[in-house]
Amino acid sequence: MLIGVPKEIVNHEYRVGLTPSSVRELIYQGHKVLVETKAGAGIGLDDAAYKSAGAAIARNAAKIFSVADLIVKVKEPQPDEYKMLHQQQILYTYLHLASDLEQTEGLIRSGCSAIAYETVTNARGGLPLLAPMSEVAGRMSVQIGAHYLEKAQGGAGILIGGVPGVKAANVVVIGGGIAGTHAVRIALGMEANVTVIDKNPDRLRALDELFGAGLNTIYSTVDSIEQYVVNADLVIGAVLVPGATAPKLVTRKMIKRMRPGSVVIDIAIDQGGCFETSRATTHADPVYVVDGVTHYCVANMPGSVARTSTFALNNATLPFAMALANKGIKQACIDDPHLMNGLNIHAGQVTYKAVADALKLKYMSAEEALGI
Repeated sequence: MLIGVPKEIVNHEYRVGLTPSSVRELIYQGHKVLVETKAGAGIGLDDAAYKSAGAAIARNAAKIFSVADLIVKVKEPQPDEYKMLHQQQILYTYLHLASDLEQTEGLIRSGCSAIAYETVTNARGGLPLLAPMSEVAGRMSVQIGAHYLEKAQGGAGILIGGVPGVKAANVVVIGGGIAGTHAVRIALGMEANVTVIDKNPDRLRALDELFGAGLNTIYSTVDSIEQYVVNADLVIGAVLVPGATAPKLVTRKMIKRMRPGSVVIDIAIDQGGCFETSRATTHADPVYVVDGVTHYCVANMPGSVARTSTFALNNATLPFAMALANKGIKQACIDDPHLMNGLNIHAGQVTYKAVADALKLKYMSAEEALGI
């Protein structure tokens, strides 16, 4: 199979779909790899490194989209990209379709098979291709929040961990999944007063056992979210409903009651965001202020630590990429139902129910669409 790796074109996105090591592994399996020139240059992976691994270099993305059987990316395809997709082609990347009707319709029109990293599952019920970026985003969220709490950045002038004799910041993490857990870890390490809110008592119990008495664990209700959000210096939204639009758990009224100079970080912005006041921003213009509260809602947060993120992501995505290349879309999905859960679009059909429901589109099961 011919595997294509285009350069990412989202604002300040320097991650790349395959590292030279991953390229070498795929070529060892008998495949060909075509990488767009300078696709990895932003993180120190130059064309020479890809050539050394056995890849050919394409002068532009159009060449890759025209000839590749399998396209491996990081971010969802932009309009100029999904217009170049065609039938019999496999797209393997993050998609986040539930909040993006335009992209979904573009993928439907293309006739391609689109596999979303964020909905591939594993035997433990986890999301193995979303996990590494959730880890990165969770850890980043606290250091970003600490930065924007500084007075020079428009914040309240609060040091996350305080100092002896002065109270530390109140950090509230909504969602105790992977991103939330890593946010909690970093916030506790910086000696903040940390509360995590989640609707799963078992998860709260696990977090209590993991972090001990330093973490305040609270069951999620409208009342508890309001109580802790309005008194927080930093709120991190880390809510995930796999493949679906994130619920709006923090209302505009809650934001308005927060102390001026407080900060909110919406990790869930890829899925529409979990704050009523959220709207997607970019690394070039990452924040805006609503009712005196700084909002950071960058849709590709891990892109700012692109080298770490690329290698972490490749560790997770490579085995599935090899399965797709070795077997093709149909057989790979037959052999691995967890990979089949990643199939969101196939041959003009929406094959992931949460996406169809969110966008009010016709749904067809992956099995039916594949003819299994």
